[in-house]
Amino acid sequence: MSYPAYLDLYDQGVLHERAAIAHERLASCTLCPLVCRADRLHDEAGECRVGREAIVASFGPHFGEEDVLRGWRGSGTVFFSGCNLHCVYCQNYDISQFVEGQAVDAAHLADIFLDIQRDGCHNLNLVTPTHVIAQILEALTIAILRGLRLPIVYNTSGYDSVAALRLLDGVVDIYMPDVKYSDSAIGQQYSGIPHYWEVVRPALREMHRQVGDLRIERGLAVRGLLIRHLVLPGRLAGSQEVLRFIAEEISRDSWINLMDQYHPAYRAFGYPELTQRITSNEYAEVVACARSLGLHRGITLDTTR
Repeated sequence: MSYPAYLDLYDQGVLHERAAIAHERLASCTLCPLVCRADRLHDEAGECRVGREAIVASFGPHFGEEDVLRGWRGSGTVFFSGCNLHCVYCQNYDISQFVEGQAVDAAHLADIFLDIQRDGCHNLNLVTPTHVIAQILEALTIAILRGLRLPIVYNTSGYDSVAALRLLDGVVDIYMPDVKYSDSAIGQQYSGIPHYWEVVRPALREMHRQVGDLRIERGLAVRGLLIRHLVLPGRLAGSQEVLRFIAEEISRDSWINLMDQYHPAYRAFGYPELTQRITSNEYAEVVACARSLGLHRGITLDTTR
């Protein structure tokens, strides 16, 4: 098992300081770019629909993640309910929008982290963590004292503030943003949030500054940036501009998973342009763009599919 990034911060007392700062910001919540200023310390739900305690929908070994994360024992996913995005096509809308799950305090969340480790998972994969950074940091201070040693994966939509990400500097080992759009107007229309493209670019730069390109040891990701991008029908995601930004301003050695599994879900049927799956040609076009830009890691280059 690789040495996780957060142990030094814990020994130096820095992790407790970061947890305290994040906790204070819940009082008038500014932890995500929406800056809704809900008093989450007194259980007022923010734009994310979550108050003081994190809500966990499910947790355990997951074998559907990228090979470099799941390995042979699974990635230890913790699915947090609520989300600061409101995607009309969300495939997990029962937990992201309807907030199904169990509210857990810091001690209970620490128990979940340790259960993941006891299950033998390769990493602790925090899914949709942006709105519960404070709760995660608080739980980590407990779990580390009790023996947590798993590397941490921050599995996010990419709609993260740089200020919040800096609280995670030295805590997160692997950042895994799903870069959704290169057009903020499209982000507003389909995810109900402003300035997506203006937010995600500095967020990716900060993530890469912290952890660099993805490093693989014995077939497993141990540290770095792993980028996901879901190709949408009708070029709605602006995939080529997303890839151009990654190649030119992040790194041509970025590890990228170009996802082709879009299907209509939730409220997508109310948008004619979202009622179709992507075509083979649409996917091949995005892969060809990645190749032309020199992006090569993690991308399936066989466009015959």
